[in-house]
Amino acid sequence: MKLATIRTPGGGTEAVRVDSTTAVSLGVPDVGTLLAQSNWRQTAERASGEALDVGTAAYAPVVPRPGKIVCVGLNYRTHILEMGRELPEYPTLFSKYADTLVGAGDDIRRPVETDEFDWECELAVIIGTEVRRPTVEQAEAAIAGFAVLNDVTCRDWQFRTREWLQGKNWEATTPLGPWLVTPDELPGGVRPRLAIRTELDGETMQSDTTGDLLFDPVTLVRYIATMGTLRPGDVIATGTPGGVGHARRPARFLVAGQKLVTEVEGLGRCENLVVEDGAR
Repeated sequence: MKLATIRTPGGGTEAVRVDSTTAVSLGVPDVGTLLAQSNWRQTAERASGEALDVGTAAYAPVVPRPGKIVCVGLNYRTHILEMGRELPEYPTLFSKYADTLVGAGDDIRRPVETDEFDWECELAVIIGTEVRRPTVEQAEAAIAGFAVLNDVTCRDWQFRTREWLQGKNWEATTPLGPWLVTPDELPGGVRPRLAIRTELDGETMQSDTTGDLLFDPVTLVRYIATMGTLRPGDVIATGTPGGVGHARRPARFLVAGQKLVTEVEGLGRCENLVVEDGAR
């Protein structure tokens, strides 16, 4: 099952179930609101509301205002090695704010304050059940589905200090969508094995498989939910594979006018134009 949050002509949003070329209204404003209902799956499966044309849909972030966005750094073996680091014993965690999120077709706003604007394609985990200190089985059951995310990063700001927050939280820089796809639709289920890639102006920059994750989605849910409760609509960004611009020689970074495509097999793609945000 595919779920999405689409924009409506009146300036609002609504949650839909995506069925091939049509989308069925679910009667709530967004997927986050849907997931807050204990019977969200049954509601989505049984919905028979107005059918909309998917081809004309404008996608908002699939969960527009998640309570938490927990990100994992250094979680693909290829990326860890290209960054010159050792394989970590525990997940490297940081947070993003909801203000960073944009939809699958929205512009990415490049801050004028950075000269090192970089791409990071990621598999996003979306939580569907409240969970704290879960068993493996409870962690598996807490995963509502997966989406595409790009953790676009200001590298020069990220590496000003040993902590990464200031490089990761610029407004309107992080595509999330176009859909939430439930685990039953994917090879590997809650531990999906999917091709993941980034393309910049038609050139492949990152290409890997989520099978290369050091800490898989279930492990991450268990680890993060040990610290505090994960709730419906929360997002976990699972990390990026090798091929980021910062690690290239010479380094390459995003500039205004470029088209960034982030794609995960079975989850769709985000196609975003990079635009300048503010005047120098």
